Amino acid sequence: MRGPAPHPRKTPRRARRRTTSRRISRAAGALASAALLLPLLGAAPGSAAGQPGAGSLQRQFTAAAARYHVPPGVLLAVSYLESRWDAHAGAPSVTGGYGPMHLTDAATALAVSPPSPPPAEPGGDGRGDMARPAPAGHPAPLAPGRLPERLRTLDRAAALTGLPARALRQDTAANLRGGAALLADAQHRLGLPASDDPADWYAAVAGYPGASDAATAETFARDVFEVIREGRERVTDSGQRVTLPAAPHLAPRTGQLRKLGLAPPPRGRVECPPSVACEPVPAPYQQLPAKNSYGNHDLADRPHSQKAEFIVIHDTEATWERTMTLIRDPAYVSWNYTVRSADGHIAQHVPVKDVAWHAGNWYVNSKSVGIEHEGFLARPDAWYTEEMYRTSARLVRYLSHKLDIPLDRQHILGHDNVPGTLPATIRTMHTDPGPYWDWAHYFELLGRPFHPTAGPFSGLVTILPDYDRNKPDYTGCEQPGLPCAPHGSGALRLRTAPSEDAPLVTDIGLHPDGGPSTADVNDTGARVSTGQQFAVAGHEAGWTAVWYLGQKGWFRNPWWAPAAVGAQGRLVTPRPGVKEIPVYGRAYPEPGAYPPGVPVQDLVPLPYRLPAGQSYVLGQELAGEYLWASGFDPATHRVVRGEDRYYEIQFGHRVAFVRAADVTVRPGYR
Repeated sequence: MRGPAPHPRKTPRRARRRTTSRRISRAAGALASAALLLPLLGAAPGSAAGQPGAGSLQRQFTAAAARYHVPPGVLLAVSYLESRWDAHAGAPSVTGGYGPMHLTDAATALAVSPPSPPPAEPGGDGRGDMARPAPAGHPAPLAPGRLPERLRTLDRAAALTGLPARALRQDTAANLRGGAALLADAQHRLGLPASDDPADWYAAVAGYPGASDAATAETFARDVFEVIREGRERVTDSGQRVTLPAAPHLAPRTGQLRKLGLAPPPRGRVECPPSVACEPVPAPYQQLPAKNSYGNHDLADRPHSQKAEFIVIHDTEATWERTMTLIRDPAYVSWNYTVRSADGHIAQHVPVKDVAWHAGNWYVNSKSVGIEHEGFLARPDAWYTEEMYRTSARLVRYLSHKLDIPLDRQHILGHDNVPGTLPATIRTMHTDPGPYWDWAHYFELLGRPFHPTAGPFSGLVTILPDYDRNKPDYTGCEQPGLPCAPHGSGALRLRTAPSEDAPLVTDIGLHPDGGPSTADVNDTGARVSTGQQFAVAGHEAGWTAVWYLGQKGWFRNPWWAPAAVGAQGRLVTPRPGVKEIPVYGRAYPEPGAYPPGVPVQDLVPLPYRLPAGQSYVLGQELAGEYLWASGFDPATHRVVRGEDRYYEIQFGHRVAFVRAADVTVRPGYR
């Protein structure tokens, strides 16, 4: 939902809580807490608990499990599903969870801010092709109220362990003890034995994330025991290798789940795979007081009316609770699904047959499904849980099969990859989920990991930096111009020459004055992202150039630490005899295709040009198509299809469309 400018249903940039000085204070506080806890945690004198000098993270897991009589495999697997064993330098997750055990303290971690102002037009698509009056009003802010239990488990861990809250937030060894204590306490309260057999801990595991319904609790437990059966090994963000040996024959006692006494999820029709917990939270479809105004989506009959070609990944820029309030407001906009970070719970709002107003581009709206994820793009340390990534990936795999959408980066887009519709809308397009979304890990979970499909001298590359080691300098996370905290990223920047001192390439849509792009976290003008594919434009020692927005863009790509791999594919280049061709933000039909009563939509090119001699990767071929949905009654809607064909290309960080008649297609090799 995040964007560089105020935009419908996206919250404007809010004042950031974690200033540089607060980070320093936080780090100092963590060291002080660690010093106070050395006797309690058995750390070696002169070393901070939780650091390699005090013993490996593996040993800390073992010690915490032994202290509270929890099977080590259970503790390791629960932690993996929450954090993948990362400590995130003591920073809280999206839902206020701290440390490898995701102990939640939302009152400390999360800020409450007012909702965004009322949108200027539904969907915020800037499409200019359908005048629709602005809806009146906007959602009321959420009352802080009493935080749900799932957002305050750290207090209970403090009571059980006797450790200070600050230590549980900032010290890894203390955090592991807190998580083990919560599991042991749950086992005791459920009347179950403190068994050495992981199979006996199914109910305690299911209750760990604080789910309010049985399906969500069961999904989490099922995933934890899948991790135990399969085993895991990983190097964490603190550089420590942690191993969970596989136990392939483990059969948990799933019948324990009823001991939790949780209600089933709310009833209603949902379109979700059986491997996730999903509930209906319908977006309202109703007329509004203003003339011809309605909200907050369009009824349709996809795939019979139109085929969905894209799945668009968003983040909410709001907590789950606020997001659920926004989606219920008929004067707001809509999206199809929301995924909760704490436990991967999914809510469906708009049926996939209908058109949600989510992408800021009416053509993409009509041809896509939108999935929001509870999160904040400009808070790199406000991390997502592994369970959220997993359940989201299952949902996308399900939708891919249901809607026949390929699992690749030409069809699975971030909101930041959706093009503006007109030159005037480019600067208001949104930039979520942003450079900190882990596309490589996400596609591994989708079962489509990125890997080389051609040799190192191919004419195409797939962008594939090492997420954990790739830490570009960004600004603007907390305040404009201030550096963001260093953090792993799947994005790279492009420069005008093979030198770290060269300016960033220019995006004339974002910077009409011709100035270079910037390091701002919302400036996508010189950015390529994991999984995107580009045509190679040149090589220098340790550098690779690709064609990007009509120019050469260089990124660091040494053989010993490659940031891209060879790829196969097809390329488009301007047809012979033309100097350049236009590119578009939508693939609309030619004027002669429009029937009487449906206004012809001008096919306005974007301010970029694709010059002769340059090549761009072809994503998919599409027919010119336009959904005319001008009123509340879906019987008045019309789908216009033309003879013109279009190619989707990876033109910059965002995709674009070119007319098939304007280009030549060739294989992507030399």
